[in-house]
Amino acid sequence: MKRKIALIAFGGNAILPEDQRGLQSEQMKNAQKASELMVHVVRKGYDLIIVHGNGPQVGNLLIQMEESVTKVPPFSLEVCDAMTEGSMGYMLEKAIINELRKNSVDKEVATLVTQVVVDRNDPAFENPTKPVGPFYSRYRAQIIAREKKCKIIEDSGRGYRRVVPSPKPIDVVPKYVIRDLVQSGKIVITAGGGGIPVIINTNGLFQGVEAVIDKDYAASLIAQEAKADLFINLTNIDQIYLNFGKSDQEGISAMTVEQAQEYLAQGQFPPGSMGPKIQAAIEYIQNRGKEVLITSANYLKAALINRAGTRIRPSP
Repeated sequence: MKRKIALIAFGGNAILPEDQRGLQSEQMKNAQKASELMVHVVRKGYDLIIVHGNGPQVGNLLIQMEESVTKVPPFSLEVCDAMTEGSMGYMLEKAIINELRKNSVDKEVATLVTQVVVDRNDPAFENPTKPVGPFYSRYRAQIIAREKKCKIIEDSGRGYRRVVPSPKPIDVVPKYVIRDLVQSGKIVITAGGGGIPVIINTNGLFQGVEAVIDKDYAASLIAQEAKADLFINLTNIDQIYLNFGKSDQEGISAMTVEQAQEYLAQGQFPPGSMGPKIQAAIEYIQNRGKEVLITSANYLKAALINRAGTRIRPSP
C-alpha cells in the first residue's frame, strides 16, 4: 500500500527561542523535542519532508562575522544560509535518528543543502524590506552600504541595519532528488530557512543572491512538487482565528480554500504574521494539494486526530 507523504514546516525559533541564549546545548535539546513530534508524524503512517526556518541562527552567524571582520573575511548571506542549513540539519538529523531508534523505527534521514530559484526580475529586488544581521553604528553602516552597495535603514532608535529583498520562490533545484528520497521512504530535511536563493543569470547559470526566502512559500512549493498529501505548518497559536486578539475573536477548525481567499482579502491575516502561511496554503491547494493543517507544536498530536488546529481543504 502506498504510504502518504506529509511536509511539516516550522520556524527557526523552535530550535532557538527568544528567551534562550542560543547555546549549542540548548539548540540540541530543542532539536530533540522537535524530533519527538517528527517521529510521531511518521508513526501516524506518513513519509516525511521537513522544512525549517533559520532566522535567529543566520542572524547570530552574521553577528559573529561582523565581530570578526578585521580577522576573517565574512561570507555573503546566501553562503550563511547554506552554513545554517548544514548545522541545523545536523542537529535535527541526529535527533530524529536517535528518536527513531528509541521507537524501533527503521528509517534513514537525509539533510539536503537546497538551492531555491527566484526570479531575477522579482519586484522585491527593487524594494528590499527584510532586516538581517546586526545593528550598526551610523559610521559602520555607511561603510557597509558603500562596500556592499546595499540598503541600510535606521531601526527604531536601536541603530542601523541592512535590509535585503524577499522574493517569491519559483523552483527548487533538487526537487526530483527530494521526491525520489521521500518516495523511497527516507525522511528528508530540506530548504532550511527557505533555501539558498539563486537566480538564473543571463548565461543560463545559477547565481547566488543576497536575499531571504519565506520558508512558508518554499515549503508550499516543495509540497506541491512532492505531491504531499498533508502540508503541516506549525506556528505559535493552536489554530487560526478570525478577528485575532479582539474581544470577538473566533477560532476556525476547518475552511475551504475559497473561504481562506475571502478572509485573506478581508485583511484577516496580516502580511507580517499569518498572511504568508495562508497564502502558501492556498497555493498548495490550488496546485492539487489535498489538505493543510495549521497549528502549534503543543497541539500537533491533538490536531492529527482532528481535535485541534485548522484544516484547509479544496471545495467539496
